[in-house]
Amino acid sequence: MKIAVCMKQVPATSQGDMDKKTGVMIRSGLQAIVNVYDLAALEAALRIKEQCGGVIHVFTMGPDKAEMVLREAFAMGADEGYLICDKAFAGADVLATSYTLTQAIKSVDDYDMILCGRQTTDGDTAQVSGAIAEWMQIPRVNWVTGIEVKNSERLKVEYCMEHRMVTASVMLPCLLSVERNCFPPRMPSLKLKISGRKKIIHRITLNDLNDQNPEHYGLKGSATRVKRIYPPERTSKQELVYMEKEKAAVYIADILKEILEGESVC
Repeated sequence: MKIAVCMKQVPATSQGDMDKKTGVMIRSGLQAIVNVYDLAALEAALRIKEQCGGVIHVFTMGPDKAEMVLREAFAMGADEGYLICDKAFAGADVLATSYTLTQAIKSVDDYDMILCGRQTTDGDTAQVSGAIAEWMQIPRVNWVTGIEVKNSERLKVEYCMEHRMVTASVMLPCLLSVERNCFPPRMPSLKLKISGRKKIIHRITLNDLNDQNPEHYGLKGSATRVKRIYPPERTSKQELVYMEKEKAAVYIADILKEILEGESVC
């Protein structure tokens, strides 16, 4: 089983600023971590490898410092790591990011399965995985909670749909986006962490891709532009009130009465 896992380095904080000219988040100076949802995808890949054997290749797109994502993946058990790094890829939206990842994955091998996390903590679009599957024209399933390899051609997959669980038979090759809570990542191995420091990280640039047209990547290949970013409004601190049930009922009733009277005035 040949498995590709897509992982990303994200800012460790929800605070950030934007380049007003390009509409791209300014990441310099922000502490970086591995996207927690992607660690679940790697864990799912490791469980599949333990079940039926195979190799796990991790792909991450970002600057040089994104190598830390691959080093952490090595410490957990990944076999190979690929850093997709080129100035031409900078500032990519969902469309350009998914296309770049697709081209990079195709440039390395034909994989039986591609695993992704549900979303990233910086963009929160949850659209890149589906877009990769569309570029590759392969089946995809989101919100996956369980994976069982039936044979070399088919998987049994459990996933969440609305308020019920669904079981499906999925043909290989396919792409699965897994749920974080169902695949809690294992602790990195000290032995693997030490050996992972010596592993070669493969670099993928624009010149390594089949499509080398720079108009299809980065800002030039993006269909959207960010006009403004801002943190969500924080709720103001409220006084915590303790009282007996009868007094509490009167207190709540008075508040509701004020609200209803205010709405009637409007």
